[in-house]
Amino acid sequence: MQFLEGGLSRTTGDVMEWKHLDYIISDDKSLINPAAVHGFLRASYWAADRSLETVQKSIENSLCFGAYLDGEQVGFARAVTDGATTAFLADVIIEQSHRGRGLGKKVVAAAMEHPEIAELTHILKTKDAHGLYEQFGFIRSEFMMRRR
Repeated sequence: MQFLEGGLSRTTGDVMEWKHLDYIISDDKSLINPAAVHGFLRASYWAADRSLETVQKSIENSLCFGAYLDGEQVGFARAVTDGATTAFLADVIIEQSHRGRGLGKKVVAAAMEHPEIAELTHILKTKDAHGLYEQFGFIRSEFMMRRR
């Protein structure tokens, strides 16, 4: 596979991949390991109580980005979108031992430049990563939500 400028490559079909150091970031859902993603999210402040079944359903219904090293999943992000106006970036997470290498930034960049959502309004909510997202043009603001 040949990677283009910025590490982007289009592979067979509509699958897109990006390269960062020795990592591959892909939007191919067939590569995602739901159990690994569930494990990452159980260590987060926002999804610690999410069941594996809920994680699997969220993967099925989102545009997903997996980060892999030698075929092992080490990161994840997803975008929930209507495909026309808005994309909600969610569950951006890198496994602890792979942090500090710019991988999270590359996963966010992959989501922001993905052709299905690049031109849409992007929203997200975070308690602790404002600086990361501000690098991508996000503006700090209050976020309202209704929770059942």
